[in-house]
Amino acid sequence: MSDLTGKAALVTGGSRGIGAAVAKRLAHEGAAVALTYVRAADRAREVAKQIEADGGTAVVIRADLTQPTDAARAVEQTVRELGRIDILVNNASFLAYGPLAEVTAEDLDRVLAVDVRSVFLAAQAAAPRLGEGGRIISIGSCFNGRVPGGNFVLQATAKTALIGLTKGLARELGPRGINVTSVDPGPIDTDMNPADGDSADFQSSLTALGRFGQAEDIAAAVAYLAGPGGRYITGTGLAVDGGYTA
Repeated sequence: MSDLTGKAALVTGGSRGIGAAVAKRLAHEGAAVALTYVRAADRAREVAKQIEADGGTAVVIRADLTQPTDAARAVEQTVRELGRIDILVNNASFLAYGPLAEVTAEDLDRVLAVDVRSVFLAAQAAAPRLGEGGRIISIGSCFNGRVPGGNFVLQATAKTALIGLTKGLARELGPRGINVTSVDPGPIDTDMNPADGDSADFQSSLTALGRFGQAEDIAAAVAYLAGPGGRYITGTGLAVDGGYTA
């Protein structure tokens, strides 16, 4: 357990999958949680209802974090409705893959916008509001350490860029007592990448454990980094990948 009582967290892309699991886990640990969505309003509200049914506090915010005005507004609304912001979890991501000859410049722009630009903008907006002990945690990918074959150049590019962003932010914000880290999942069973999907057997074979992880596995790692146990961890990523990069 990570005691987050009295803390407030903003989770981007919190309407489903890993983001929803993170929002619910942080609330379970005692944090008040704001979660963003772009299109899935009903799913975001359902996550908030589940948090509130368990006695927690949740706020739902519609925001496209690739836009500076939306990133700033999401942070300001979090502070206005929850009273503060202590934890920023950058979870929003865009999955795109295919052979080099077929992916387009538009595909590249979209992946970089959601996976890198939105993280930068959210961190830029949140940093002035974070106090000592604040946390910025981004959801990365095992592709930043190992690319198993073709078709993954876009994801590998974006998630590797996130390493540099994490390290740069850690150096800049460290003197203020703010920790910046990433959690780097392997194959995780979500609706975007189900454990019974077409490539599931191949993905499982790449891990040491031979299976998919669950969204709750990633949420547990985020909660650890957000809590007292993560106070001396910054500028690095935590692989939660079933041994994918072993």
